[in-house]
Amino acid sequence: MKRKVKIIKIDLDKCMGCRACEVACAAFHSNPKYASVNPARSRIQVFRNELKNVFVPVKGSFYTAAECAGRPLYMIGEKMQSGYEYGESVCSFCGAACPSRDLFKEPDSGLPIKCDMCETEPPLDEPMCVKWCLVDALTYEEREEEVEEEVKLEELDIGIQVMVDKYGLEKVLDTVARMTQKEE
Repeated sequence: MKRKVKIIKIDLDKCMGCRACEVACAAFHSNPKYASVNPARSRIQVFRNELKNVFVPVKGSFYTAAECAGRPLYMIGEKMQSGYEYGESVCSFCGAACPSRDLFKEPDSGLPIKCDMCETEPPLDEPMCVKWCLVDALTYEEREEEVEEEVKLEELDIGIQVMVDKYGLEKVLDTVARMTQKEE
């Protein structure tokens, strides 16, 4: 089976830390669109180390209930880096929504958010963060890849699991029952 894969490539040598990508993303994902700009709602965050002149845009990727999903490596210049070389923790380079930090979580509900490539109707040519990157540090690519079919949890399933983990199944069920009674 073939599927279209959409990628945002990041050129760390070009990023100057202006955070225009964060602002554009936050405005696009506000409700209603462009009504407000809350950087906490952005699906891309720029991690900065001004002293070393390093700026790393990281897009929200997945939810994990674990403290650490791994040790991601990044190509910076011609070298593979883990982040420690820049005085940053590996968490700074990770796009996961996890229990150890509040990044890539909806500020009001605590539900995880991840990059959706700004897919809307009508579709955009490229995500907003790429459109508004002033120095072309972010570029958008589409390609086709052969993939095996896999069963994925829907966003609603993930959201409910987060609520169950945080409040417990009984409290979530009680709340849903109470909400259902209000609608009737």
